[in-house]
Amino acid sequence: MNKPCNKSTICISDIALEESLKLLEWPTLCIHLSTFAMTKQGRLRCKNFSLPNDISYTQHFLDETLEMQYLDELLEGTLTFQGINDLEEILLRCSKGGIASGEELLKVAETLGEARQLRKQIYDSDSRPTLTELLEDLSTLPELEKLLKFGLEEGGRVADRVSARLAGIRHKCKDLRLERRDVIQELIRGNLSILQDTVITDRNGRPVLSVKAGSVARIPGVVHDSSASGNTVFVEPQIIISIGNQITELEGYIAEEEKIWLAKWSSEVASSVSIIQHLCEVMLDLEFALTRARYGNWLGGVSPRLKKDDNSNFSVREFRHPLLVWKERKEGGHPVVPISFEVNSSLKVVAITGPNTGGKTVALKSIGLAVLMARAGLLLPCSERPCLPWCNQVLADIGDEQSLQQNLSTFSGHVKRISRILNSIEKSSGPTIVLLDEVGAGTDPTEGTALAIALLKTLADRARLTVATTHFGELKALKYTDKRFENASVAFDSESMAPTYHLQWGIPGRSNALLIASRLGFDDLIIERANELIGPKGLEDVNKVISGLEEQRKRQQEAAENAADLLVRTELLHEELLIRWQKQRAQSVESREIMRQKLEKSIREGQKEVRDLIRRLRQGGANGETARTVGQRFRQLENEYRPKVASKLRENWQPKLGETVRLLSLGKAAQIEGISDDGLQLTVRCGMFRSTVALIDVESLDGRKPSPIEPIVNVKMKATIGSGLSVRTSKNTVDVRGLRVHEAEVVVEEFLRTTAGPLWIIHGIGTGKLKRGLRNWLEGLAYVEKVVDADQKDGGGGCSVVWMFK
Repeated sequence: MNKPCNKSTICISDIALEESLKLLEWPTLCIHLSTFAMTKQGRLRCKNFSLPNDISYTQHFLDETLEMQYLDELLEGTLTFQGINDLEEILLRCSKGGIASGEELLKVAETLGEARQLRKQIYDSDSRPTLTELLEDLSTLPELEKLLKFGLEEGGRVADRVSARLAGIRHKCKDLRLERRDVIQELIRGNLSILQDTVITDRNGRPVLSVKAGSVARIPGVVHDSSASGNTVFVEPQIIISIGNQITELEGYIAEEEKIWLAKWSSEVASSVSIIQHLCEVMLDLEFALTRARYGNWLGGVSPRLKKDDNSNFSVREFRHPLLVWKERKEGGHPVVPISFEVNSSLKVVAITGPNTGGKTVALKSIGLAVLMARAGLLLPCSERPCLPWCNQVLADIGDEQSLQQNLSTFSGHVKRISRILNSIEKSSGPTIVLLDEVGAGTDPTEGTALAIALLKTLADRARLTVATTHFGELKALKYTDKRFENASVAFDSESMAPTYHLQWGIPGRSNALLIASRLGFDDLIIERANELIGPKGLEDVNKVISGLEEQRKRQQEAAENAADLLVRTELLHEELLIRWQKQRAQSVESREIMRQKLEKSIREGQKEVRDLIRRLRQGGANGETARTVGQRFRQLENEYRPKVASKLRENWQPKLGETVRLLSLGKAAQIEGISDDGLQLTVRCGMFRSTVALIDVESLDGRKPSPIEPIVNVKMKATIGSGLSVRTSKNTVDVRGLRVHEAEVVVEEFLRTTAGPLWIIHGIGTGKLKRGLRNWLEGLAYVEKVVDADQKDGGGGCSVVWMFK
């Protein structure tokens, strides 16, 4: 479904614009673009694409292209519009009260369902705001889709489930067909000798038998046809005619019933025509955006920067002509030679000179197509992001306009076309780019030169940029009298007698006509006379200047290439070093992980052994000395796997207020904002997170561990429980901070067996996991009376007091 021309698009009616687009082969590019579309309507949209007439619409197109490109890469090319059908004729018929067929109604349902699925894939206001805006007011009519899919089977047949009457008629019709088939089979078995074939054929919708011509009378019935030779007669047996008539009557009833339902569903579609039309337009816009994105990816294109002002520059690096890229990849053509062009805002005219077949016309078309592609929201096949002014018109005069029918010579044809270009510039208010091929050619060189100079100076006043190819030497000198003019040339290898197709800026080109003629075997005498006629001294001086400029440009180009090569090698070296560093880091992490696993394995083995011994102690099978021996062994195993460096780094370091440390539990850096009086608790800030952690839960940024602090012994007098006094000493205080729950259990168990009174257990606050684990274990011991928090002076919530039964 094509969008009509409106304020957002330009309807190209002006002859100059139409001619220019054809000369630049824009329609061919649109055909290439259409091959990346997935639907018939999508391909038609590409071929009839109208250029935006304002930079805001161009930018909108470009945003759609980039968002769809990112989404397509994210989905790995699985985004598809194959299920979006062309519903234009179907909707038109339904809107006029017509009845759509079952297949057509299924296309409507399929389109609604596919649109809903695409909306789920595309809708994301954060990452795809432009595409999401298209989907904001989109309705996919799920009820209508459900109604159509319920009532229609695959192939468009009205389902039996929609009507009991329809199902009954079809069932009866099916039974009659089976009955007729059985009767025919019985006839075949009884009359094999008079039949040419046992296959039941069809004539005029009736089943017939292939009867030999001489035996027709033996099978009464109706003759429907005969073979070309006359040897076979196709007869419908009389016995099945009445059954066939009944079937035909029932089929009429079935058709009427189906028509009723199809008309009903067509009416439902008609009531939502405007919604479905809007949905189709949105789907077409989305498919067009995906088509542009995939075409740009195929070209290796990049997004252009567009500006709508006369002071913006042209900056395009290594632009590859898209039609030549197509020819290279699809038709096995020659590799495309990219061209670069940079034009600052003060330049208005560029004169390109050089030999014939050197690539001047290709350079002209490349510039024109680059501007048109940018305006259309397409990605440009460049090596870097191009910067281009947004131009309202791209007008061109390229090729031979000779016409025998209109009695126009080559020169007259060019004049007619240039006149149309000047009129179009006068009518247009926006910036214009003009491309002229062989300006002033086809007439007397003196008059042609004068006309070309006057034309280019006029265009310098009216157009944003004019690029013209020429062989006139006088046009090369305009640069030195008018700052708005610049020279460019296409390079030519005089040794191989072949053009290089490279565009050189700032250097006028040489036509090399005499040199080419000489290398191609032209008579030397003729070449000498020609040199004498031109004025050898003047020509020699000009050619020497141009040759010197070309040599200087070549040296600069080689120096730039060497610098680029050095940069690439430096980047490769940096990447190689980075890969090696990452590999070494990964190996180091892997080694540490192996060591950690070994340590954990040993701890688990030790833990199992200690638990077995504790169980034996509780059963009276072992004594306290054995438990202490096992605990010492366990700690020995743990120390064996602890890195030796850690013990050195642990010495003589205490965190200070304001110092940055590493939190072991998170592996992140944090700043110390407070230290408790006993130095065992730290208040730290990690980003927006603030918490209190134990001293042993941090380390310095260089890996040093804090030195252990001797626990403070506070003497307190309280009422006693049991035979011991409630006085805290070093003997009835145990510090289990930094240990795991099962490790702390072993240590506490040993102290409980040797302590007569209460036992103070310093476990810290931290995450609370150690405290909860110990208390759950202690509360399950038969000889523990209660477990409470210590007084605030003894550590508060960071210390638990265990009271045992007497």
